[in-house]
Amino acid sequence: MEREVLLSIENLTVRYGKDVVLQIGSPVLIEEGDRVGIIGSNGAGKSTLIRSILGLVNYQGSIRTALPMDRIAVHMQSNEYTDSMATKHIMEAILQTKISRNQRLQELIRYFEFEDCLRKRYSKLSGGQKQRFTIIMVMMQDAPLTFYDEVTSGLDFETRQKLVEKMVTWYQQRDASLCIVSHYYEELEQLANKLLILDKGRVIAYGKKEELFRRYCGRAVIILKHSQEKEALFRPYDKLASPAHLIALPCETEEKERELTDLLLTHNMDYTRSTTDIEMIYTNAKKCTENRLDGGER
Repeated sequence: MEREVLLSIENLTVRYGKDVVLQIGSPVLIEEGDRVGIIGSNGAGKSTLIRSILGLVNYQGSIRTALPMDRIAVHMQSNEYTDSMATKHIMEAILQTKISRNQRLQELIRYFEFEDCLRKRYSKLSGGQKQRFTIIMVMMQDAPLTFYDEVTSGLDFETRQKLVEKMVTWYQQRDASLCIVSHYYEELEQLANKLLILDKGRVIAYGKKEELFRRYCGRAVIILKHSQEKEALFRPYDKLASPAHLIALPCETEEKERELTDLLLTHNMDYTRSTTDIEMIYTNAKKCTENRLDGGER
């Protein structure tokens, strides 16, 4: 069954002064049911992309959507609300509904364990509570397409995990499409089925997570924490690009994987095996692009 295209971006250019900060040539299509993780280093153009879609910055090119703008929900990095009233009254005033009369709002408040926060002023909420408040407000729109921009930024690990687990469970039973900007790969592992990888304002890869893994990493990858002992042991073997604290060994065949795991077991070394690791996809997609540009395609 063909899915409806909710958003199409093509030949997009955003300039700040004379500087090009975002450029998308080939079409980026977001369809019904897509859960797109948007990743890239600081300054890669992630937030600029969202601001362009919302019409908050000037751009050249084509951004087309099948949805009216009030059917696109957005969670931004920075959200501030009046401090002159309790969060309960802020919620009711903005949503133009009474909590006591709105079953969906009651469900979200219970689901995100926000009952005890309703009488607090916004400034008295913790970072995690503020994020839960904003997520409830965004989810109440019940939008076909929702953007989350660094939804767990500034939260401690445990709070981040709990919040992401709530979001994963909530959206599992829903057809809504999501675009999630995050620099936490473990969050996107749980939430995203597609990746849009940006680097220096350019798209270097877009597609399904599994397909991008096969393209840039191969059949499977064995990942180890780096040490001098491991570096020496695996010096004769091919390696993928990886952060300095890791060693990534590609397994092109089952035989190669068996050879590597036998060696690891013999030396009693811990490892993980992956066929979807987003950090590996990002690192090797970026390396592949750099190699291509160094080869004369600048």
